[in-house]
Amino acid sequence: MSLGEMNYAAEYQAALSQQFPYALYFGALFATPNNDRYRWIKSNVIEIPTIAATGRVDGDRDTIGARKRNYAISWTPLVLNNHRTWKTLVHPRDIDETNQAASIANITRVYNEEQKFPEMNAYLVSKLFSDWETMGKTADTTSLTADNVLEVFDRFMQNMDDKRVPRHGRVLYVTPSVRTLINNAKQIYRHMDLKTTSSAIRRGITAIDEVSIPASVPSDMMRTLYDFTEGWTPDDNAKQINMLLVYPQAVITPISYEFARLDPPSAGSEGKFEYFEESFEDVFILPNQADAVAFNVSSGTAYTYTAVTSPSGNPKEQGWYELTDSSYAPTNDTSVQSGKTYYTKN
Repeated sequence: MSLGEMNYAAEYQAALSQQFPYALYFGALFATPNNDRYRWIKSNVIEIPTIAATGRVDGDRDTIGARKRNYAISWTPLVLNNHRTWKTLVHPRDIDETNQAASIANITRVYNEEQKFPEMNAYLVSKLFSDWETMGKTADTTSLTADNVLEVFDRFMQNMDDKRVPRHGRVLYVTPSVRTLINNAKQIYRHMDLKTTSSAIRRGITAIDEVSIPASVPSDMMRTLYDFTEGWTPDDNAKQINMLLVYPQAVITPISYEFARLDPPSAGSEGKFEYFEESFEDVFILPNQADAVAFNVSSGTAYTYTAVTSPSGNPKEQGWYELTDSSYAPTNDTSVQSGKTYYTKN
């Protein structure tokens, strides 16, 4: 069997996994140790273990207590609902005439770096937020400034301390603008006379240096809602995530590549190489771990919409919108529908 006829999904997944901590903004969450602590049941179902134990009791020097198992283990099934595919044709001439620039290796590298990895970032943060809200949590909506950003962060840290979330290993993800606020706030407070400042400020200065703050996450990859119809697009109704404080071991990010294959040119592909890959992937907050996650959000960009009274051309290609249930959604019409009003986003 030639390489082009092989399904090399396992090798492909292993190679990508090595890149995740360096190529993904949320690399610490994609590389969480929990990803070694579940078992696959089906291609889109995993089970995670939960162990419970009883407490200690008084000892007796004169007798032997009853022997019994004082722990229990249970397995919770989780269904991976994010099923994604990608495929492309590559004409041999494209490879020859670009001095191998259009080889499938280069094509998939660009696709991974410019499409798949950004989409994975967007899915992770939005799914994390959705699950967190479903667990009954509410995001902080303080409008962040250099004067209060450390106080908000300090409040997140104190809440996690109170819920016995391990302090070591927490990660703070922020947008570029919030990173600037934090840097400015640290400079301001460190030049103040700490003898006269509040204990909250002193705790804030100390605590901010105890967490890992990776590279700033672009604002468009820190939204609460996306459209994943093709690739990823921030939803018009999405809120802006400004800060995410998380303990990575409270999260699980299973990924399974079921199929990755390059077929050689054939009559069926009209003489072209054909590449196809398929994966099941998702993001979950582990049971009883919602307190290990905290968000600060603000309202997203406010858009206005203008009716297109005399549309012409391809509505979908021109990025027009339809009004549906009091909200606007990108149209799927490839030709103008008679009697339908379209909208442009301003």
